[in-house]
Formats: sequence, structure tokens, C-alpha cells
Amino acid sequence: MAEHYLDDSVTQPFWDNSVRPRLVIEPGDTVVIECAEPVGQMTPDSNAEDLANLDFGKVHALTGSIYINGARAGDALEVEILDMRHKGWGWTGHIPGFGLLQEDFDYAYMHHWELDGEQCRFGAGDIVLPFEPFPGCVGVAPAESGRLDTIPPRFNGGNVDIRDLVVGSRFWLPVLADGALFSTGDCHSAQGQGEVSGTGIESPMTVTMRFDVRQDLAIKELQIRRPSPMTLVDSAGYHITTAHGPDLMENAKNAVRYMIEWLVANYDLSESQAYCICSTAGDLKISEIVDVPNWIVSMHMPLSIFG
Repeated sequence: MAEHYLDDSVTQPFWDNSVRPRLVIEPGDTVVIECAEPVGQMTPDSNAEDLANLDFGKVHALTGSIYINGARAGDALEVEILDMRHKGWGWTGHIPGFGLLQEDFDYAYMHHWELDGEQCRFGAGDIVLPFEPFPGCVGVAPAESGRLDTIPPRFNGGNVDIRDLVVGSRFWLPVLADGALFSTGDCHSAQGQGEVSGTGIESPMTVTMRFDVRQDLAIKELQIRRPSPMTLVDSAGYHITTAHGPDLMENAKNAVRYMIEWLVANYDLSESQAYCICSTAGDLKISEIVDVPNWIVSMHMPLSIFG
């Protein structure tokens, strides 16, 4: 078992099973991976205008690919997240034409966070989130030939944005091409379930992962096993907004809209700031999906984040 290092001097904003790997390792090896700022275009000095002119062709700035010897189509790639370290800054925002409430927020907005040790400081409303990092993109090369963009999740994993991929978790992906050709990035310092604005706390990070090949597992899509507790914000209760109706997507939008209204009314935040807090701290949940003809979606906001 060896430890390797992979820098972010070259990034990969695509999935492609014909790509030449940057690193070849053995099962059981560990890799320290430098992950660039997620969209590969923002800096601590970037602003809303930069976000409005975002080039989606450069998203996401993934680090890879890593070829794992012995991995063959039909196997499962097992990955353990050992460590994640931020680099002092991150951003959240909303982008025209993107996000759950894109019809409500048709302009660009960017908010910078200060990352200090185990805290993420919003800088408005005395709001502080715990540092609970995870890689938003974890994926292997797809089975089909050609170059695929990284925006939607796919059978190869990809841009899953599941905040449960925390340090101490283990996950499995189906191997779809020889060597697996694993890449990762799009790291978030914190995120709510749903990532409703389209962004978490987007952050460059150093990530350490251990890789193995499982020939005794046959899985069709990503599976995860994570440690407890589910989140460090679960200490002071929640405010919950709900929305009902026959359309889960419309219910989700309305539950978030109601939460934005509550945040603006109670914490002296702008609507854009409130939308960012929903995306980075709020959990969007399907609370009921059996009582025809209406379903319930709820948005849970942890009260511990408010100073």
C-alpha cells in the first residue's frame, strides 16, 4: 500500500473513458488529491459579474483521472474519504438560469465565506455553520464513448452533491471502464440537502482518499455508508416550512420560498442571502408521498447557525 499525491495543475471538466490517466495506483493505495475551486474560474476577489459570465464548459474543475490496476467493468470501486482540508475561503451564490428558484432569482449574486478552522462564517446576520466538508463530484469514467459534461449526475456518479460523503464515509461506484478512471472535485465546506441555489460553500480543498476494488459487489449506481452524527448543526432545533400539492417540484419550490420569507423577516437578510442560507444549511425533504393526490415537501432550517 502506497501513498500518492495528485495536484490540480491540470483539471478535467468532463467524463471520458478514453482519457489518459494522470495517476496509476494499486488497490489499497491512498491518494492526497488537490481539488481546485469547483468551477475553476472564481477567486477570493470574484464578484457577481464574474458569476454572471461563468463558462459552464469549464465546470467542474475535477482532479483526475486515477487508474486503479485490476478494476474491470462489472466490479465495484470502493473509496474511503480519510481527510478534507479547506484553504480559507469559499463562496455561495445564484446564477441566472440555474438553481431551484431560477425564475425568482434571474440575476447573479455571489457571497464570500470566511473559513476559519472548523467554522464557516457568513459575515451577515451573525450566521456561522460548522465545517462539514464533502466532495460534490465523485465519479468514474462512463461506459459509453465520447465526452460528457459534468453538470448532471449519471450512472458513473458524477455531480451527486450528496453531503453525506463526509470524512469517515465509504462509498462504492460501479466500474464501467477498465481502471475505473476516478476523478473528484467540486468540494463544499457545507451544504444543505438539496443545494437549492445550485451552490454550497464552494471551496478548494485537499482531499485524502483510499481506493480498493471489490469483485464481490455488483451495484448499478452510487452507494454510501456514512458515520454519525448526520450533521453538527443538530443541536438547537429547527424551523420548518411546508408546501403541499400534486407536483413534488412545485412543492419543493414553495417550501423554499416560504423559508426565504421567514429568514428575511426574522434575520435581516436580503432575499439573495436567505436563498444562499437555504442552499448551504437548509434540508429539503419529501415528508409524505403516499396520500393521493397531494404530497408534502418540507424545508428544515437548523436554529443553531444563528448566533
